[in-house]
Amino acid sequence: MAIGDADTTNTTTVEIQSTIDVSSSFYIHPCNSPGLVLVPVPFDGLGYRSWRRGVLRSLCLKNKLGFITRECVKPNSNSSSFRQWERCDDMVTSWILNSLAKEIADSVKYVNTSFELWR
Repeated sequence: MAIGDADTTNTTTVEIQSTIDVSSSFYIHPCNSPGLVLVPVPFDGLGYRSWRRGVLRSLCLKNKLGFITRECVKPNSNSSSFRQWERCDDMVTSWILNSLAKEIADSVKYVNTSFELWR
């Protein structure tokens, strides 16, 4: 391998690492998973306002509120950011479903987006 090749490889690695924007709505922290529960008590039909406030607060803290308010718009399927958006939206959907009682979650788990689920 030539010296120039090694430099190119190192430069590419640095460029890839520097493109991770932790302030982006598309960023998912390594400690976040689809099994995460946003609020301590799942919504079971009682205490909606308190549950709603807890979910909104949690999503805001995770920089994912835009997925349920439609501020984070779904890109076209041929866009380079489509897969990132889809991955994050599925994560938000999972978090909300995990924050619902099983009976309620079962009745809404086939929605297409977190926005639809929230509505």
